[in-house]
Amino acid sequence: MRLSSLIVLLIGLSVVSCEIKSRPIAYGSDACHYCKMTIVDRQHAAQLVTAKGKIYNFDAVECLINFSPELPEEDVSMKLCNHYTEPGELIPVENAYYLISEGIPSPMGAFLTAFRTDEQAKNALKEHGGEIYTWNELLNFWKDHYVLNQ
Repeated sequence: MRLSSLIVLLIGLSVVSCEIKSRPIAYGSDACHYCKMTIVDRQHAAQLVTAKGKIYNFDAVECLINFSPELPEEDVSMKLCNHYTEPGELIPVENAYYLISEGIPSPMGAFLTAFRTDEQAKNALKEHGGEIYTWNELLNFWKDHYVLNQ
């Protein structure tokens, strides 16, 4: 009976320790995996978590986009980005709305900012001008206008 309890405990611990999840970015000390700049901007950073739990941090969504071709999509568990209205909070990139506007500078100079909701992006568009994209639209725009790291 005690041996079976120990086995159940060990299996439980191994499952918990293998959990694939994000971790907070250490702003001011973590470096961007792509461009090597220190990540300080809590409104524009991003993170990629692999299927094995390895975490890559980025100082901007554009660095995440440029790095992404280096990993097969099946090796990626999640891609996350900060959103403008709640600095430091990470959300799935697929759920965000993106504004490219020269009215909102971003760390790498692409003027690319993520928002949690379409309404937030539209409000920023009214104030700053620019163009709104979904994640897939942004990736297509990026392929057409920028050279991806391939």
